[in-house]
Amino acid sequence: MTDTTPPLLEFKNITVVRDGRTLLDSLSLTVGAGEHIALLGPNGAGKSSFIRLITREYYPSFQGEHGAFRIWGRDRWHVFDLRSHLGVVSNDLQHTFTRDMSGREVVLSGFFSSVGLFTHKVTGEMERKADEILAFLEIEHLGDRPMTELSSGEARRLLIGRALVHDPAALVLDEPTNSLDLHALHTFRRTIRKIARSGTGIILVTHNLHDIIPEISRVVLMKDGRFWKDGQKAEMLTDANIGGLFSVPVHVKEEEDGYYYATGY
Repeated sequence: MTDTTPPLLEFKNITVVRDGRTLLDSLSLTVGAGEHIALLGPNGAGKSSFIRLITREYYPSFQGEHGAFRIWGRDRWHVFDLRSHLGVVSNDLQHTFTRDMSGREVVLSGFFSSVGLFTHKVTGEMERKADEILAFLEIEHLGDRPMTELSSGEARRLLIGRALVHDPAALVLDEPTNSLDLHALHTFRRTIRKIARSGTGIILVTHNLHDIIPEISRVVLMKDGRFWKDGQKAEMLTDANIGGLFSVPVHVKEEEDGYYYATGY
């Protein structure tokens, strides 16, 4: 039987221009359903603009006659509906949620794409789903804690919970380990690996080589608003590629735990 499932993302010849400046230049990328992929590049490469493209904050123009911008095979989405298919966690979102609300409220707010619950009606089914997610992420103890009292790592895990309430096809993570200490990094990695193994696709956007969990098999290297190289992880994470991407001499090594590290810079 032929698999007729459309790709999660299908971008062809996409350019984004803002205020006369080209942020993304002729991008083409296809990401399959359930695929785990990392987008790696230095600061200023266009990674955050790529996230805003996915979430429809930026709108593309097409270069040439064969452009495409589809998510789940569709080129038109209501933003609210799109958020139920793609769970996005970013540093900007974490800053927005640094306010006096409980961890449980944060998770429940994902049902309404809101910052807080306000007058939204929370159903029993939503409550049960929130409990299920808190348990899955092993953060039940954070449910009653206010966001203003949590560490960066604890807050990040609650925002992941918020992103998972609709059982999205993919979790999009924008520079997810910024500001995390070693303990928080260890916990965060364990959480993301658990999500990846549960069947949710992972789209990891980062400038840190060590963010790329072992479950990710494909890496796209991004530079100057373009996708520079795209391929299997072992082929992309080499001395020459990473040195060229970040313009520094490096030695890239895969450790026994399945993570890659760069030294010598």
